[in-house]
Parts: sequence; C-alpha cells; structure tokens
Amino acid sequence: MVKSTIKAGRGEKIILEPRRKFDYTSDSNIFYDMIVVGAGVAGFSAAMYAGRLGLKVLVIGELQGGTITLTKSVENFPGFISIEGGELGRLIENHAKDYNIDILERRVNRIEIHRKEERRHFSVFSSEKKFLSKTLLIATGTKVRKLGVPGEKKFENKGVSYCALCDGPLFKGKVIGVVGGGDSAVKEALLLAEYGKKVYIICRGDAVRSEKQNRQELNKKEKGGIIEVITNTNVIEIKGTDVIKSVIFDKEYKGNREFELEGLFVYVGHIPLNQFAKDLGVKLDQKGEIIINKNSETNINGIYAAGDVTNSDWKQAIIGVAEGVKAAYYAYQYVNGSIFILPLQGKKNIVTKLNEVEKNV
Repeated sequence: MVKSTIKAGRGEKIILEPRRKFDYTSDSNIFYDMIVVGAGVAGFSAAMYAGRLGLKVLVIGELQGGTITLTKSVENFPGFISIEGGELGRLIENHAKDYNIDILERRVNRIEIHRKEERRHFSVFSSEKKFLSKTLLIATGTKVRKLGVPGEKKFENKGVSYCALCDGPLFKGKVIGVVGGGDSAVKEALLLAEYGKKVYIICRGDAVRSEKQNRQELNKKEKGGIIEVITNTNVIEIKGTDVIKSVIFDKEYKGNREFELEGLFVYVGHIPLNQFAKDLGVKLDQKGEIIINKNSETNINGIYAAGDVTNSDWKQAIIGVAEGVKAAYYAYQYVNGSIFILPLQGKKNIVTKLNEVEKNV
C-alpha cells in the first residue's frame, strides 16, 4: 500500500487519502440525487464527481473496488506506470470518500421505477431497506463466462479457477492450463508462470490476441519453455477424482486428446450483469450490454450506465471511469433541470428542456 501523501514538484504533495472524514452511512430517509449500483472504479468515479458537484449520492455494491481488484498489475491507467489493481481501486474509492457520499456494502435486491408528473424517481431495495433517488447509475460490471463443459462445476475450487491473483499461489510447482485467447488470458498466464512449473494457454483460434507489451512478455516465456500455446483447440471435458487430473480436447494434441493438468484457469469472456436494466426496460444490444450514448445516458430519463456493463467496445478501467464521470455530470444537469441532450433519437441529438419532453421507455 502506498503512503497517504507523496512529494511532488514545487514542494506540493500528491494526496492519496481522504482529507475529510464522513460517516458514509446510508440513510433510507434521504431522497438521494443519485444512487450508484456497483462499487467498482466506474461507480466510485461517478460518486466522486457527483460529490464534487454537490449531489447527495449513495453507492451500493458488494465488492468494493470492483473486479479490477482481482488484477495484479495495471499498466495502462494514465498517471500510474504500474500499479496493483487492488490499490488502484482503493485510491479511486478514497477520492470519492473525500466527499460526503454514502456507501452500503450490500447486494441490491431489486429496483423499481416510478413516475411523478414529468419526473421519474427510483426505489432501490437492499439489506431489507428501500432507498429513493432522483437518478440511477448502473455500474454492475460483468461476471466471468464459464466453459459449460462436463466436470467444470464439479471441480470448481478443486483445480478449476477463474482468478489467477486469488488462487495462483495454490498451484506452485504445478502444471497449469489457461483457457482463452485474449489479452486477459495472456495476462493471467504470465502471472501463473510465476507459480507454476509449466503453463499451457489453450485457445480455439490460430493465435492469441493481446496488447503488444503482454505479447512481448509471452514471447519471452515461450522461448524459456515456461509457457506453451496450444492453438485451434477447445476443452470439452474436465476429469479427475477429488481434484482435477486432466482435460479432454476436441482434437488430438501430440497424439492424444486427453491432456494432464493440475489446474485450469478459465478466461473466455464475461457476461454483463444486466438484470436490473432488463427489469427497468433499459435497451440492451445483442450481447446484453446496456446501450448508452456519449453522455452515458440510456433510453430512460434519469438512468445512466458506465463500465463493462455498457456497449462500449473497449472494456478498460479508464473507459469506465470516464463514463462514470460523464454520468455524474449529466445527472447533475438532470437533477437541476438544466438543458440536456436527448440520446438515441436517430442520427442527430436533440437539445431540449427537461420539462418539455420525456424519452420513450
């Protein structure tokens, strides 16, 4: 963990801990300006900016910091050449906590939408309490996509894992497989190479696809014999007794379809956590991702979305942070009755007064 302050140029300091302390306690008697569902970097960035703008904000989420806390090293977030994912999440949360925001570390059970005259408001139910808000930000992120093959469920936590940072140390000196062909799979394989005797990346395509820096590191590990890439191959079954012993491929590899492994890490994509959006009538794309415009607005007035749950092409922390900040800014305009831009109304955006028109649900 880094220090609370760091010396900078001209005698100034970079402040990393909240300068002011608040109780951050949720209150069901408050009519919040914004409720943020999701406590990842997108959600806390929105809360930070909304707090700066003077909005009363409640953040509700189970995993403080979000899924980036499961990443060992982040090297593409501006301002940090390299930082642990957990530390980045903590620092963004700290920034939000410098303002008088409320936080509830609980699961959201359901959300209801109500209409009163030209305005909508929302009821968010969590921890046997109901919280009211004028606007809503959905920053629920994604969950890991599983292989769905025989043996996967049986051997979860018995050799099958979805988090190298969490479980990598358990596989020290063992032969490990990583299923996936994207940048996430490559990054996790590089981390697992620090623990395992040998790491195999098993991808269905003819090559892995990753950022240049990670590709270069992978090449080094391949040359050293620590990592090997098996292409054009799928895992169709996972076998073992008490723990995983082997996997079955859909084609032969070195003369055999059964391949011995002592651990298997799965990185074949993510599924958007969109149930609340579905229930509220928010428009989704074919992937189930929430459709937003450049202002992080959805098709329903007062509902915004940010982060990996949206239809943004590039799933990166910096993108989610930017979407969260934009959501806070336009929620501020919405709450205060300012001019705003209607999204999703054909090729051209229409500028109008809040009290003159309501978007179609």
